[in-house]
Amino acid sequence: MSLSESERLPISECLDELVERVRHAVPVVLKAPPGAGKTTGVPPALLNAGIANDGRILLIQPRRMAARAAAHRPALALALLWGEAAAHRLAAQLGSQVGQEVGYHVRFDSCVSRQTRLIAMTTGVLLRRLSADPLLQDVSCVLLDEFHERSIEMDLALGMLQRIRTTLRPELKLVVMSATLDPQPLVQYFVDAVALESQGRSFPVDVEYTQTLSRDPIDQQVAAILPRVLQRTSGHVLIFLPGLGEIRRVQRGLESRGLGRDATILQLYGDLPPDSQDAVLAPSSTRKIVLSTNVAETSVTIPGVTAVIDSGTARVMQVDPRVGLPKLQLQSISQAAADQRAGRAGRTEPGICYRLWPAAVHRSRRPVDLPEIRRCDFSGSLLTLSSWGERDVLAFPWLTPPPEDAVVAAKTLLQRLDAIDGDDNLTEIGKEMMELPLSPRLARFMIEAARHDVVAEAAIAASLLSERDPFRGAAHDTHSSASGCDVTDRVERLQQAFRGTSSAAIHPQAVRQIQRAARQIEHQTRALRREIQSSRETDATAEASLANRLKRSLLAAFPDRLAKRRAADSDRGVLVGGRGVRLDRRSLARNADLFLCIEIDSQGAEATVTVASEIEASWLDPIHVREIDEPFFDASLSAVVARRRRYFLDLLLSESPIRCKSGPAVAQLLAAEARKDLSRVLPKKDDRLQEFIQQVRFLNRHLPQIDLPPLDSAAIDDVLVQLCQTRTSFAELASAPWLDHLRGRYDYRLLKLIEQHAPSRITVPSGNAITVRYDDTK
Repeated sequence: MSLSESERLPISECLDELVERVRHAVPVVLKAPPGAGKTTGVPPALLNAGIANDGRILLIQPRRMAARAAAHRPALALALLWGEAAAHRLAAQLGSQVGQEVGYHVRFDSCVSRQTRLIAMTTGVLLRRLSADPLLQDVSCVLLDEFHERSIEMDLALGMLQRIRTTLRPELKLVVMSATLDPQPLVQYFVDAVALESQGRSFPVDVEYTQTLSRDPIDQQVAAILPRVLQRTSGHVLIFLPGLGEIRRVQRGLESRGLGRDATILQLYGDLPPDSQDAVLAPSSTRKIVLSTNVAETSVTIPGVTAVIDSGTARVMQVDPRVGLPKLQLQSISQAAADQRAGRAGRTEPGICYRLWPAAVHRSRRPVDLPEIRRCDFSGSLLTLSSWGERDVLAFPWLTPPPEDAVVAAKTLLQRLDAIDGDDNLTEIGKEMMELPLSPRLARFMIEAARHDVVAEAAIAASLLSERDPFRGAAHDTHSSASGCDVTDRVERLQQAFRGTSSAAIHPQAVRQIQRAARQIEHQTRALRREIQSSRETDATAEASLANRLKRSLLAAFPDRLAKRRAADSDRGVLVGGRGVRLDRRSLARNADLFLCIEIDSQGAEATVTVASEIEASWLDPIHVREIDEPFFDASLSAVVARRRRYFLDLLLSESPIRCKSGPAVAQLLAAEARKDLSRVLPKKDDRLQEFIQQVRFLNRHLPQIDLPPLDSAAIDDVLVQLCQTRTSFAELASAPWLDHLRGRYDYRLLKLIEQHAPSRITVPSGNAITVRYDDTK
């Protein structure tokens, strides 16, 4: 890239110093607003300066779409900024043909050759590469882009790169690029880093708020404001919405009202097919109305946008701390995110931003977003660290450390998946899981599917569970199945869609994406299976149905999601961990006694299971099944009874009554209940018992000098505990020799003293013996 060309990028003011710092292996923290040219300017500048030497430069993007767009963007973006001639010059110098000097690598898609010097890749691909090659031997420089999003994978990658460069590869060059993040914490983290900032060249954006917080549906709110937006500006309109469901509703609403008839309405979200991505990003003479999730907040820049309509919300993945269940929660965005969104309207000329919330509400919003590591599942990161040989997770160089309870939960899950052993070492299964570009659960699912010889069907299921659900938002299909499993049913319906024989109302784009991902998962699993087949035979049997083999594979991946129905005619159950769940009325597992909760909406007191699978008790791993005899107090019998109970993990599977035998555990239960009302267990017809207690207490009060051990509540409780050791009921306690045990606390001499100073009977002059009663309160 020539100097005259680079000067046209706002980032050019920082490029010379950035290149010089990187050349000397000084970490650089670059802060520059979206559109300043971080992604399009920094990598070419480093390449032209010879920073790569004989190695490669990795440009790390947190999303697949951004990484793919980045690989294509040198020619595309420069054509937009400088014209076609400049784009051809860059193509001649760097190679605009993707896969030559510039390539990309995302999950299930790669375009890289031996000539590739710059690779745009997702964070997940980088982490798998670090596991296979811990020193990144062929890499000279790594650029972490969009770091302000603070994804858990990006935080993990930062720590691993820092560990490499501070131990074995001090020459590894590192640039962290962010749009909004305060650079100082990163500078302090690296110690030897330098912070650079580009102000960019943005135009003013007029931000307007609503007077009140509307409760109208989002499609009505957008439809009400869009005509005004279209009149005030002539450029493209970018509308931020929380998810795909809202995007589709807004598009239907706009089209039904005839709004934007002279514009092209486009969708933009993370799993959008590549051809649709290109349509959004490519230059167009027709005005665009782009309905987008927060993927357009910072990851991609849409040229020509002069107006933004912001719903102010996003769906954020969080883990339910009660049982560790993930859930997508609709949340208000932070002030920083809102500023990012508004800034999209001022890249090429002055713009406007309409926020669908009042200014007072905006001031009350949190300043920045919470890092993902503080709110999400940690199991994938822990598996990566285990494969990397990291033993002390909390001693790892985190910018923000994970919560300790999240680490404990991740260890528990990985042990249940047989991925790590009790010492946190990676098992053989764990090593195989690392070979698959899937979450720990789905990787374990595919490995088990290979054992049961259902790889093709499982690959469709894994793709269905990891990609966008093609059935979501579509009319419910009346297709029925006797499989007892929502997953196998959906796999069958998708197979029909692949063949073009399905009548189900499902989204064709999502079907194509799932089919493409399924082929990749199947290919990689079969390749892995060939490597391990010699040491591990498959467990597929002729008599096991395909559906059952698929269900058993799911069980290996979701052992902690097993639930037991509360009653035969109920749609409610209890999950491992004790959380109450309720089956969706359309679930095919609604008649099962045991069922897996594959997908859960964990809102409310009882989570709703939207995707489930019936499970046979005989399939449960015996390692996690235990049978114990447990006593408990039955209030109706006023006695401790016993049950033989069978558990999977902590989930009660079955119980049956057995004879209750006295012992320490029974004694503890019986004593605890008896203490609540001692009158129920003290002998009611034994007057001598009460007389003896009153004698002792009388002497304790009036003759303390004889130093008589008291019969206080502690002494009574001590006798109660002794008697409970050989008894199981209140009735047995009531007939027990309490007086003998109480008198047994005193030797012969003390008993004589008691009778001498507080006799129980005295002889009067008439010769009659009368009983003496003592009031120990006087």
